[in-house]
Amino acid sequence: MRLLSLIRSPHRSTTHTPSHSFLLRHPMATTTAEPISPSNTKLGWIGTGVMGRSMCSHLLKAGYTVTIFTRTQSKADSLLSMGAHWANSPKSLASQSDVVFSIVGYPSDVRHVILDPSSGALSGLRPGGVLIDMTTSDPSLAVDIHSAASMAGCSSVDAPVSGGDRGARLAALSIFAGGDETLVNRFTPLLNHLGRVYYMGGPGKGQFCKLANQVTIASTMVGLCEGLIYAHKAGLDLTNYLNAISTGAAGSKSLDLYGNRILNRDFEAGFYVNHFVKDLGICLRECQNMGLALPGLALAQQLYLSLKAHGEGDLGTQALVLALERLSNVSLEPGNSDSLTQK
Repeated sequence: MRLLSLIRSPHRSTTHTPSHSFLLRHPMATTTAEPISPSNTKLGWIGTGVMGRSMCSHLLKAGYTVTIFTRTQSKADSLLSMGAHWANSPKSLASQSDVVFSIVGYPSDVRHVILDPSSGALSGLRPGGVLIDMTTSDPSLAVDIHSAASMAGCSSVDAPVSGGDRGARLAALSIFAGGDETLVNRFTPLLNHLGRVYYMGGPGKGQFCKLANQVTIASTMVGLCEGLIYAHKAGLDLTNYLNAISTGAAGSKSLDLYGNRILNRDFEAGFYVNHFVKDLGICLRECQNMGLALPGLALAQQLYLSLKAHGEGDLGTQALVLALERLSNVSLEPGNSDSLTQK
């Protein structure tokens, strides 16, 4: 038995017949909805990059039927081998889904895969359906998506995440949710397959929280890399140095995740420099809108932008150490001779 009647939007075609039984209750509905489960909820997933691939795999392992779209189909091969279905466009994907997740690169990508009138997910989503965008994007775009979804009889949540590739693999992400609180609470059991949900407020507030998170990470990464360069120049053993500070006040998640990667010259992306430059650029624009001066943020953005200028945008954020090494003409790479004890 269907959980709720199909709500038709006046501008939508009425010829489409749903292929499955679940349609999300509109937030204003008064009847109690059946808990979300694999038996009554079909999912769509757009974006299978470093983060999205691992995140989507957790939903497949939880037993959900998942339809996938990504620009490069080969990047979805591992998920397709797990039983995911393929769609040729976000619109086609949404027509087969009750809930559509997206985690793509840039705000322009979000706008295209969700709001494009001819191929976007919203154009294919049935009234009562839900959009959950997990991309770090503009708060104003999250509000636009919420408004467009509401006009179409659908709902949306902005739910960007923090925790990097490791958090995605371990289903240990922090998820910053913005939107209707009742809706977020209803979807928390589903999102718990990916990490821990924190409700931050109305539409766009999840994005604002993620941007504040990025401001914090940016300055923390500068401090981590500068500390390593200072310790190296002073002739300290860097492995011993990291172990020593990790349990004190200088300890941080960034140190835990990236300290040894930096020492091992492992700059593989858990989060791309290109995407971090994008995030910090959004932060700076929002600062201008708010009349805020955050000089630490501006400095970090310039340092990361220098990596991009050197063709290092596809490295991970820990590659910040390369920009700082160049400023002082030193290198943490084993075998160099620029520390004080070697002069």
